[in-house]
Amino acid sequence: MCGIAGFWDQGKRLRADDAPRVLRPMTDAIRHRGPDDEGSWFDPECGIALGHRRLSIIDLSPAGHQPMSCAQGRYRIVFNGEIYNFQDLRRDVEQQGHGPWRGHSDTEVLLAAISCWGVHAALERCAGMFAFALWDSARRELVLARDRLGEKPLYYGWQGRTLLFGSELKALTAFAGWHGELDRAAAASYLRFGYVPAPHSIYRGIFKLPPAHLLVVRGDGSRDGPQSYWSARAVTEDAAASRAPASEAELADELDALLRNAIVRQMVADVPLGAFLSGGVDSSTVVALMQVQSSRPVRTFSIGFADAAYDEARRARSVAAHLGTDHTELYVTPADALAVIPKLATMYDEPFGDSSQIPTFLVAQLARRHVTVALSGDGGDELFAGYNRYAGARSTFRRLAHLPLQLRRAAAGAIRALPPAAVERTAAMFNAALPPRLRVAYAVDKAYKLAEVMALADSASFYRRVVALWPQPGEIFPGSASATSAVDDEAHFSRFASDIEAMMAMDLVTYLPDDILVKVDRAAMAVGLETRVPLLDHRVVEFAWRAPLGAKLSGGQTKRLLRSVLHRYVPPALITGPKMGFSLPVGAWLRGPLRAWAEDLLAPERLAREGLFDAVAVRRAWQEHLDGRRNWQHRLWTLLMFQAWHESWHQTHAA
Repeated sequence: MCGIAGFWDQGKRLRADDAPRVLRPMTDAIRHRGPDDEGSWFDPECGIALGHRRLSIIDLSPAGHQPMSCAQGRYRIVFNGEIYNFQDLRRDVEQQGHGPWRGHSDTEVLLAAISCWGVHAALERCAGMFAFALWDSARRELVLARDRLGEKPLYYGWQGRTLLFGSELKALTAFAGWHGELDRAAAASYLRFGYVPAPHSIYRGIFKLPPAHLLVVRGDGSRDGPQSYWSARAVTEDAAASRAPASEAELADELDALLRNAIVRQMVADVPLGAFLSGGVDSSTVVALMQVQSSRPVRTFSIGFADAAYDEARRARSVAAHLGTDHTELYVTPADALAVIPKLATMYDEPFGDSSQIPTFLVAQLARRHVTVALSGDGGDELFAGYNRYAGARSTFRRLAHLPLQLRRAAAGAIRALPPAAVERTAAMFNAALPPRLRVAYAVDKAYKLAEVMALADSASFYRRVVALWPQPGEIFPGSASATSAVDDEAHFSRFASDIEAMMAMDLVTYLPDDILVKVDRAAMAVGLETRVPLLDHRVVEFAWRAPLGAKLSGGQTKRLLRSVLHRYVPPALITGPKMGFSLPVGAWLRGPLRAWAEDLLAPERLAREGLFDAVAVRRAWQEHLDGRRNWQHRLWTLLMFQAWHESWHQTHAA
């Protein structure tokens, strides 16, 4: 795992002795991604500069230093990530007559593969997570490329006649003469989803290279792409249309073998390695298959909270004890979690509203004290139907199907017309007659949410509503419309016989790369920890989509197929209880220890001065949350993270 940065000064304004002065701040800005080594290279004739920060994982010797050139000298690369099948590729290129080798790094193997087969064909053969910039001196072209599922980030964009690129936005903003303008459409999309969806970034004209894509830029400024070399969307659509029959036992056998293979490849490292363990299905499966293939106890890590509603540590402890891992856990206090908040704006570089970024950082910080690499269980929800919204959509629309849409919309309108006080009085009357466990909290909030769902025409509308934090961001961000998003693809749901699979497919190409994987990458790399995600091996992804939906979600049970594999190693009784996620009591904190911080960021006079948000609408939502009438914790957190980022951005631009 590393950090990359660079530029192509196509105006050739820089002299050779100026380039280090310009490049060094860019690589220094991402030193946390690679604290072990640094390197740079500049070609004054072409104006191309490549910078690298190294976190040494495989081949710790100087032979792994970057920027690295191929044996023939044609290609030079800065590479971030891991090629897990590099040993197989090494044997293949040796059969093509390649040799001798200078070291045993996967970067050297990737360069040899590109020399043998070309960039596109080499990428099709690679299994891994990566982002890289490759200079082709023969064709005078720069190639930017990113892994299939989007585990590793890569940003790019132009400043005048200079192309900038890097692992994080902070590398680009460190470029001398940087000018960044807020992209209002991207900001509106952020308010809608809680993340800025690719290919956009929060800055106008600066982009995220989409997963499984490469971009070729030439000296005259022309470009090819971004063009795909693999397609998650095609995998989901093709598999859903052509499935071969197989029993659940046969499917479980195949999945077990695929996961074993993916995990044993991802356990290759020349540094200490471990895994995150929450005690849920995904991480427990990964750890179980690590332990069964390891000659020593696997290092596992979890964090816990005193509040039982958010504490997964006890379940993780039981799984670790059964598997015999070397387990480390840390119970964190609210003060520990709150101390992370000031770091978030600079950690994520652009507004990012997923509050599980905090526990993710804390568990990464814990793991980094003991290991340099950690495997995680991310991806299981999108591949094996784990999110509550999948089953929720099915059950909701089955219940509503017998009622005409017009009648439902009329009922929804009647509910919305009720004053909050009337809803509260009615709920109080019913609650008084019910036992405590059946009483309804946040009655106003739930009544209005029910009205929203009742008024929806179909599950596609349900999905768009449930993934939206501010469904109409223009209500608080006047004059702005969201950027185009894949979520709004009207034809998407028609491509699937099952609405649930349509939701899963959409999450795979939006929520997973733009939220989940961003969260994990930034939180872990902030402490110099490499994370690996074996469930996202592309062969596992392709298999999961070949499996029928009934093998994943049936009878209200999620992840059936993954559970079938897990239960071969861990008793079902240890993996019980509701899905908890990786969350925090943000709603309560906003009424308590975070209130002063939030009041400052959302102060009406401040909002009026900044001129971005409707201060009245924001104040209304804030007051409703404080009063307990609505649970606006997710919407407010999204606003607060924007405000924290904007404050940091303004300070940087004012400097």
